[in-house]
Amino acid sequence: MTLIRSLFFTVWLFFWTAVLGTAYLPLLVFPRQFMARCLRVWAHVMLFGLRWITGIRIEIRGQEHIPTGAALIAGKHMGMLDTIVPFVVLPDVCFVMKRELTYIPLFGWHAMKATMIWIDRGAAAKALRKMVTDAQERFTQERQLVIFPEGTRKAPGAEPDYKPGVAALYRDLNLPCTLIATNSGVHWPAKGLAKHPGTVVFEFLEPIPAGLRRGEFMKEMQSRIETASNALLAEGL
Repeated sequence: MTLIRSLFFTVWLFFWTAVLGTAYLPLLVFPRQFMARCLRVWAHVMLFGLRWITGIRIEIRGQEHIPTGAALIAGKHMGMLDTIVPFVVLPDVCFVMKRELTYIPLFGWHAMKATMIWIDRGAAAKALRKMVTDAQERFTQERQLVIFPEGTRKAPGAEPDYKPGVAALYRDLNLPCTLIATNSGVHWPAKGLAKHPGTVVFEFLEPIPAGLRRGEFMKEMQSRIETASNALLAEGL
């Protein structure tokens, strides 16, 4: 039954992504805010299907820590769901994403219109400088910048591998860093078709204050995210 439901949801995801993605094409000539609102609608449609087809519920904890203005957010990344829920929870989200995603028809076009931050992972220091410059520009629009410090999806309980890009943003933007822990990979794994019923928790943690040294910040960020994520995994939701 789980596999059948997962298959139906996959059809739901691709069907509505294609339908809405095509319907949104005229918005490419309108101001960015129109696309941002429509991406929120797409996310709601995805979560509706996820709940009623697969039995996966979403719970948001730590709502008192959810930022509403310009903010830097670092989150645990276990699967695609981590890139859907922020559209619903945050007022005006902006993701840091790898440039290769811009080549995907419809998705890439709409994400570029929504002015996400694209990085060329092969450009090293140049990519970091551009990421900081782009982030400063996005913050003039009071947006919430979400970055996944490990750079790629990790299976639940896998050895963490945090990259330094987030430390460059934290240092140069001189802002607190809000953290997100999750157990999303248990119910929507990064690999495979199966979606397992249960409760996915996204927990917003108390922000790390601005001004820490790079090493101290990285250690604190990783410790808090991993500890909270492991605690969610242990709950067995």
